[in-house]
Amino acid sequence: MSSEPPPAIAATSDSNWPGSTVDHDHKLSTIFQVARIMASERNLGVMLPQFLSGLIETLPVADAGVLMLYDSVALRLKVVADIGYEAPFLQNLQLAAGESLSGKAFQTGETLLFASNNDIMLAMADMSTENRELFKAATAGLHYPLSAVCVPLRAGQECLGVLVLENLRQQGQFDRSDLPFLEAVAELITLSIDNVRLSQELQATLAFKEANRLKEELISTLAHEMRTPLTSIKGYSTALLMEEVEFSQATQREFLQIIDEECDVLQDLIHDMLESSIIDAGLLKLEFQPTQLPRLARAAVEDLMHQTAKHRFAVDFPPGFPIVDADPQRISQVLRNLVDNAIKYSPEGGLIVVRGEVEPEEVIVSVADQGLGIAPEHLNRLFEKYFRIETGLVRHVVGSGLGLPIAHTIIESHKGRIWAESRLGEGTVLYFSLPLRSPGRDLTDEADE
Repeated sequence: MSSEPPPAIAATSDSNWPGSTVDHDHKLSTIFQVARIMASERNLGVMLPQFLSGLIETLPVADAGVLMLYDSVALRLKVVADIGYEAPFLQNLQLAAGESLSGKAFQTGETLLFASNNDIMLAMADMSTENRELFKAATAGLHYPLSAVCVPLRAGQECLGVLVLENLRQQGQFDRSDLPFLEAVAELITLSIDNVRLSQELQATLAFKEANRLKEELISTLAHEMRTPLTSIKGYSTALLMEEVEFSQATQREFLQIIDEECDVLQDLIHDMLESSIIDAGLLKLEFQPTQLPRLARAAVEDLMHQTAKHRFAVDFPPGFPIVDADPQRISQVLRNLVDNAIKYSPEGGLIVVRGEVEPEEVIVSVADQGLGIAPEHLNRLFEKYFRIETGLVRHVVGSGLGLPIAHTIIESHKGRIWAESRLGEGTVLYFSLPLRSPGRDLTDEADE
């Protein structure tokens, strides 16, 4: 079977064809409608079906239409919008360049008119068996349309895809005089697709640049944060090693305690970086088991309260607080991080409260401080990776800025939520929730069904 275009396939450039099967005013109305959609809509998933619907309403002979865009990775034309076919079969159709009607229009870059069933039969002869079965299912058993027109969507020298209108059951057939109108509409559709893609690429580029900027800032901050404890460690250890100076046991102990604390700071910074790398690599693993959140909260507070003499702590969980299925090590990490943040961002001291609440489908744990608070523009980005609050009030706070993004990933991996509420000068409350039904058990239940 030949894959060469049959003689009935026509490239169109002649504007002196006979009168159209559709009146001039109706065509202009459709073009204005397309232009309005372009101006008001930026979502291709909404925009493209509206374009197809308008075209099918304008051309009485058309009772089905499809828009296919070329996937440069799969090297196939894929359906992005369709009307008049049985769902969802056409969504799985993927055509190679040169395959069937759409593939030939895409390959040649020319508008192709298939005026008869015989023309279409010849053009579809090279269609793969899988694609042929999908097309048959999408057309409720029809092997071939009665007539069709395929218009390439060209953006400069690049072909983005193909607009296809088909006559599956209607009386009549597509006429050459319809083609200039369809080519004009195809140009508008192509412009819409190109604009949306350019906008998406611009947003992606800006996001990438912003991520790189934040990463560079983070590296600079980490270098500074590490230099500070390293300087202290070097200074006090050098002093202790000086042979010409004798220090009392109390002074030696004080110096060693400072060295120990600064080593803890370095350890926390390195730990955050390693954890972030593990998450980036998709290697975060959770081991679910029955977990008592009040016990974890008390342990986190007892572990961190020695860092400060200015703060008071309270742990408030109602009696009979439910046991949840969670990874206790990871939830402890989250609690420690939230309590540590509360200490750091309330440098003048005050009360830090860790509280638990029980809701019908989840439990909620909160950590509240009486510190500096966070501005709204920073609050919205608090859990973004590489984002770090840099204002005069909190620039002195030691840390990597990775703790909250890591906590965010851990809680979301538990199918929970994490969020913050704050007002400048009035303190901050950080919340996280965990479902009462275990995510790990959900997976087990699904496997057993």
